Amino acid sequence: MADKDQNLEKAAKARDAALNSAITQIQREFGEGSIMKMGDEAFQVQVSAIPTGALSLDLALGVGGLPRGRIVEIFGPESSGKTTLVYHVLAEAQKQGGICAFIDAE
Repeated sequence: MADKDQNLEKAAKARDAALNSAITQIQREFGEGSIMKMGDEAFQVQVSAIPTGALSLDLALGVGGLPRGRIVEIFGPESSGKTTLVYHVLAEAQKQGGICAFIDAE
C-alpha cells in the first residue's frame, strides 16, 4: 500500500514538473500572462461586469455578470430566455450609463 502511494506521489510530482516546464516555455515565447493555471490567484484580473439579473448565472460566470468591453454571444434552444436575458443586461448597462448594441442575427 505504501509503495502504491509513493508511486502515485511520484507520478503527480512528475506531472506537475512537466506542466510547469510547459508553462515556463510558453511564457518565455509569448510573454508573461499568456498562459496560466486556472485558479492561480497571482494572475487574477479584476474585470468590470454588468449583472445579468440572475444571481446564479452571475456567480457561474465568475465575474458577477457579463464582462464590460467584450463581445458576448448568447445562444441556446428556442424559448429558453435568451432575449429576456439580453434585455435585462441591456437595461442594467443603461442604468449604469452605458451605451448598448443588440444584434439579433436569427
